[in-house]
Amino acid sequence: MNEQRTMTVRACVVGGGPAGIMLGFLLARAGHAVAILEKHADFLRDFRGDTVHPSTMTVLDELGLLDEFLKRPHSEIREIGGQIGADYVRVGDFSHVPARTKFLAIMPQWDFLNFVSENGRAYPGFQLMMQTEATGVIRDGNRIAGISANGPGGALEVRADVVVACDGRTSTIRNAVGVRPRDLGAPMDVLWMRISRRPTDRNAAFGFIGAGTIFVMIDRGDYWQCGYVIAKGSAQELRSRGIESLCAEISTVAPVVADRVKQLKSWDDVKLLSVAVDRLDSWFMPGLLFIGDAAHAMSPVGGIGINLAVQDAVATANILTPALQSPGPVGDDVLARVQRRRTYPTVMTQALQVQIQRRVIASVLRSKEPPKHAPLGLRVLTSIPGFRRIPAYLIGIGFRPEHVG
Repeated sequence: MNEQRTMTVRACVVGGGPAGIMLGFLLARAGHAVAILEKHADFLRDFRGDTVHPSTMTVLDELGLLDEFLKRPHSEIREIGGQIGADYVRVGDFSHVPARTKFLAIMPQWDFLNFVSENGRAYPGFQLMMQTEATGVIRDGNRIAGISANGPGGALEVRADVVVACDGRTSTIRNAVGVRPRDLGAPMDVLWMRISRRPTDRNAAFGFIGAGTIFVMIDRGDYWQCGYVIAKGSAQELRSRGIESLCAEISTVAPVVADRVKQLKSWDDVKLLSVAVDRLDSWFMPGLLFIGDAAHAMSPVGGIGINLAVQDAVATANILTPALQSPGPVGDDVLARVQRRRTYPTVMTQALQVQIQRRVIASVLRSKEPPKHAPLGLRVLTSIPGFRRIPAYLIGIGFRPEHVG
């Protein structure tokens, strides 16, 4: 029987997603010993957020890593639009965003995480512990003093001057300390799938709106990553009608893939994303900070999940790094600064997502007839080049972009 091991670091990061890996990289780069606990053996998960926006690539550029990053296989999206009845409307044009990269880079999230972690290993303080699952918190009075975990060598205690929970919307650490986020509502879920791409297909991210349906296509090089938006909680009823029914519905709303949709052979080829938009009222308690989806789950609207998580990580590193120069636990005042810094962009982004969900997506999902044309107001606005820069900025840069300190 293996004895319980104990290790001590300045910071323990729970979760090896975009927020956790980037935070671990930045803290190790600043000279601090940091342990990142990731319960899986690798980063390979299908249909995770795969969109790397100009804000994130600006961070990589500031770290001197962008040119190397762009050598990795990826596709580039320079505009987003949608097919509404007979009209194709260009909603966003990234050619004017204030960044070196004026496009969205589409790259599997595991490639992004591998890239950052490979560069993180250049720093002696960077300890990425795969197959190490956090099971609870270690308390010292009212302060969280570390994490209990199980890893390849058995039980493990990681003692730290600060714990940062980046373990997603079903956060183990959140459950361990008994805090719950406030649900902001989401009227839909998304079915994700792959459909092959042809060289003659449109080179953009775009979607189709039909009667009670929305179908989104994201260019992934040799295939489309497709999202079929459905009413919240309706997945089981759709499954009961068989995969053929889903294929027929997709063919109706997106005729461009009608001859390819039968590549979906069974429901094993489809992954359900249960959409949630929520936020913790307080992101911290003594010794413990929540960031990323553990603090605020985002809607897939705009595909900003990776990028908001990275922005959280950069802000957290900028604030924690000076505090970690002094010995001893990180104070509540420091953790509160992280929440104050990131509340505005989080609240504004979620408010925008919720409004789009309520006013656009929920309305489409209730509709009984397919639209013949895009609304006149939308056609007029999106015909103005200057207007198309606004959605591109909000998606590509965001409300408060962070920069490496």
